[in-house]
Amino acid sequence: MTGRDVSEVISFVLGLAVVLGTAGSLIRTLVVPRALSSRLSVFVTRRLVYANVVRLSHRFEPYEVKDKILAFGAPAGLLALLVTWLLFFFVGFALILWPLTGTTFGEALRESGSSMLTLGFAGQHRAGPTIVYFIAAATGLIVVALQIGYLPTLYQAFNKRETLVTMLQSRAGAPAWGPEILGRAHMVGLTEELRSLFSEWERWTAEVMESHTTYTVLIWFRSPHPLRSWVLALLAVLDSAALYLALAPSSAPGEARLCLRMGFTCLRNIADVLHIPYDPDPFPDDPTDLTYEQFKGGVNRLEEIGFPMERTPEEAWPHFRGWRINYERIAYALADAVVAPPGPWSGPRNHLPGVTIVPQRPPNRSPDDRQEDRPKAARFGWHA
Repeated sequence: MTGRDVSEVISFVLGLAVVLGTAGSLIRTLVVPRALSSRLSVFVTRRLVYANVVRLSHRFEPYEVKDKILAFGAPAGLLALLVTWLLFFFVGFALILWPLTGTTFGEALRESGSSMLTLGFAGQHRAGPTIVYFIAAATGLIVVALQIGYLPTLYQAFNKRETLVTMLQSRAGAPAWGPEILGRAHMVGLTEELRSLFSEWERWTAEVMESHTTYTVLIWFRSPHPLRSWVLALLAVLDSAALYLALAPSSAPGEARLCLRMGFTCLRNIADVLHIPYDPDPFPDDPTDLTYEQFKGGVNRLEEIGFPMERTPEEAWPHFRGWRINYERIAYALADAVVAPPGPWSGPRNHLPGVTIVPQRPPNRSPDDRQEDRPKAARFGWHA
């Protein structure tokens, strides 16, 4: 066997491996409806594209600018993944065609591209190459068709997720914060409506768990508004449920407990997909990153508006911590990974060091207010 023959055998085997490996990545990412990770898709979307978008955003100081840049991360990753699949198939079929056609590798690349793009301007009439031409042409069409069909499904899940996140802004502020949910509900006499809120969010977390573990790129899609985030919204709802159960256990609705259970189950499933470590069975008295002083600050905001409490902050703290230990570390890791807005009780951000944006409570005005007594609030912005 000559050196040329050995090279052709290696080329055919390598090309077959590239084509099969790329097809496996495509099927695992777009076709199989479960949490199956593809190393190629993870590398391209998260480590190659999104990581560099985050690094680029880190060069700018204003949060508004960072958010605008980060918004392109996930969509750019999707486009890069499509191009990567096509390139791998292009090279893989060229490696297969080279020994079959007996031409140069450059000519094999030309024939591979002609077939995958269904142009048909280059090819031979022998049986072996013709079979590869047909397979390459079908592959090119399938890749593009799957991606076209994938995008509407992806954006439908995104829009469904963001509807409830947007609705939460009037209840929790922006960025969302757990104590604000309880405080605003009490201020307008809608405490009883929290029962339906927790029920809605129990269902929402189940839907997010299914969609975000199947289509992991959704995790990195940012909300349309710079101060909204699905991670912070979920964290705020879970904190409000835990806070209600800790401060007023007899009046807290049972839906709060169900929402908490579904919420940290959702976060744990997403953590499994992203390989985020966590303790599956923490003890209630394990330490949390949230300090008692931070907890007391949130409770003080509720005390100022007369939220009914059955326990003092000191008595409520162990109960709140016992709930929060189930989801805090995962929520903090996710918030940091997606560079969520740095709201209260949401942990540090490596790319937003030392920044915390506290949600502003809108003024509760009435027709009897005088302008000199109640001045206009400042613009709800980034540095509240």
